[in-house]
Amino acid sequence: MLDTAILGQVALSYSPFIDARREVTATRLTVSPLRPDAQPDAAQLLHAVGGVWPANGGRVSLNVLSESLLQDLLAADPSPNLMVEVPAFMLEQPEAQAAIQALHRKGNTLLIKGRPVAELARELIPCFRYTIVDQATDRRLAEAAGFKPSGVTRSIEVVQSGVRSIADMEASFARGASAVLGWPIDDAPPPAAGGASSAARSADIQVIVELMQRVDAADPIERIEQTLKRDASLAFKLMRFINSPSFGLRVEISSFRHAIMMLGYKRLKRWLALLLTTASQDPRLKPLMFCAIRRGLLMEELIAGTADEEMRAEIFICGVFSLLDRMLQQSFAELLDTLPVPDRVRDCLRDGTGPFQPVLSLVQAIESESLFDIRQSADTLMLSVSEVNRALLRALAAAADIR
Repeated sequence: MLDTAILGQVALSYSPFIDARREVTATRLTVSPLRPDAQPDAAQLLHAVGGVWPANGGRVSLNVLSESLLQDLLAADPSPNLMVEVPAFMLEQPEAQAAIQALHRKGNTLLIKGRPVAELARELIPCFRYTIVDQATDRRLAEAAGFKPSGVTRSIEVVQSGVRSIADMEASFARGASAVLGWPIDDAPPPAAGGASSAARSADIQVIVELMQRVDAADPIERIEQTLKRDASLAFKLMRFINSPSFGLRVEISSFRHAIMMLGYKRLKRWLALLLTTASQDPRLKPLMFCAIRRGLLMEELIAGTADEEMRAEIFICGVFSLLDRMLQQSFAELLDTLPVPDRVRDCLRDGTGPFQPVLSLVQAIESESLFDIRQSADTLMLSVSEVNRALLRALAAAADIR
């Protein structure tokens, strides 16, 4: 997966594919050539993608920003779980039409990217499940004002792209979108002062915070076990996690004390950080949880070759907590008064400084799908784009194993 030449010829970025239940049902992988004259190999792309999303795994939507690579991809044999985005301008090309129909017969989901200038050919209409329309150019906004554009194929579901906030996401679904593409994470963070929200005061979150404090203070296992027993749901999640196949134990763990001993304090704190990030019951926050987990894993991978175990553990926490102010509706100045975090994490999240800040900036550039920002941020960290791509694929593969 990670030794293919194409990883040095393109920049990879990603965003979630979110359905109307606010569930992330697929990942959009954007493939941007580093040079206009580059000729990346479609078979190598499929090999790299298959390492993260095998045929029996999750779904990925390929947004390929190279016409030659996309033409080769359409003529290749992607597994059925790979969705392919086709720009509207290619729909007039006879060779593209034939490849589109062949992929449809194989069971691949196809998406039109942008609005066709004319009605689709009759034989192409059944081939496409979705049309991707950026919210900035969505003509359904005009429809809401009383204008009825002609030439719209109603049988193809609309996916709204360019979503940047929860408000954008909710407005897109209110207009009838079947799904949205983008990161609904740009809502303004809460002010620096003010009372905690009811979500931040909920009992389960309080127990997680208390457990993190006890682990940070290296309290005896007995006291940690007593705290854990106060929350049956939390205790159940711990037992399910430690007995899951992904944890790799050969014997079943049947007591809280045994589970804590098997995890160890460092791994327990990591698990609690993930649990705190996913503790909200608000379905609108599911994309933020998706983002936070991948941020932590990606930031950890980006420094894996140059950092010790302690620094890797800290930067993972930094990434996972980087959206916590939006999730819990408290400023980092307030949150970090109660959450035990290392100084480097505090500097990054509260003050936007310290050694972790450039790594977080690179991750945000990858999320923004901006080739210029990715290259600039990678240069700041003295990383090649190939190294960044490998770290991203490792992180996304690791995220797929988290239950």
